[in-house]
Amino acid sequence: MTKFVSKADLSPARGRLVELFQELNFGRIHFLHILGGEPVLLDPPPRVVREIKLGGDNTCRRERALGHFLLKAQLVELFDLFDRIGDGVVELIEIKNGLPFRMLIPELVS
Repeated sequence: MTKFVSKADLSPARGRLVELFQELNFGRIHFLHILGGEPVLLDPPPRVVREIKLGGDNTCRRERALGHFLLKAQLVELFDLFDRIGDGVVELIEIKNGLPFRMLIPELVS
C-alpha cells in the first residue's frame, strides 16, 4: 500500500489530479487513463463535468491555493487503487467537497 502523507509527497501527475479535484469541488471525471499507476491528464485528457449547485458556493476549495497540506484518507485510498490498477481506465471518479467520493472501474468476468 502506498503511503502518502502530504501533497508534497505526490508525483506531479497525482498533485495535478488533486488540484483538479479541488478546482471542481463537485463533479465527475470520466475515462481517466492510468499508466504505471499514474493518472494521465493530457493525452488523452479525461472528460470533466462540473456540478453547479444553484444558489450554492461553486468556487474551488481553499486548499487549492496551498502548496502543502496533509492528504485525506480518500486520496490515499485512491492512489493505492491506482497503484493496484497499474495500467487501465477509470470510468468515473465522483468528486464531492473536493475529494474523491466514489470510483467506477471496469472488470472482466472470467
